Amino acid sequence: MPIRGKMSETPPAVERIERAIARIERAVLARAAEAESLARRHATLKTRMAEAVAALDEVIARTGSR
Repeated sequence: MPIRGKMSETPPAVERIERAIARIERAVLARAAEAESLARRHATLKTRMAEAVAALDEVIARTGSR
């Protein structure tokens, strides 16, 4: 049912809902970007840790064979 005198205007409640949806969508995109960044950092750290463990294994193998 249209509001008297405001047939072509969007009701304030609808505008608030649309703004809230826009904020939620921005927050979702920001979190997705943060998650992607965290995943890249995790992968880098995992690779570096594997390299460090392999280097330690080599040192232990060399000193253990003396």
